[in-house]
Amino acid sequence: MISDDEKSKLQVGYKQAIRALNEDKASKVFIAEDSDNHMKDNMENLASQKNTPVFFIPTMKELGNMCSIEVGASCAVILK
Repeated sequence: MISDDEKSKLQVGYKQAIRALNEDKASKVFIAEDSDNHMKDNMENLASQKNTPVFFIPTMKELGNMCSIEVGASCAVILK
């Protein structure tokens, strides 16, 4: 789901993702379904306000693997 080209524009983590969305720099948002509900709701609402597509990934571990990191990730964004 994340192409090799997009991996160079990837930012992983809640704070980085929120910052990218607030600055209108995100083109896609990935959210792990098993992440904290508060974080998940904030990310989804902000992405909706910014008209940024959201993709849900079943687990934080799976999202971490997609992002080529060895730990789980609650969310990630692809920068424009």
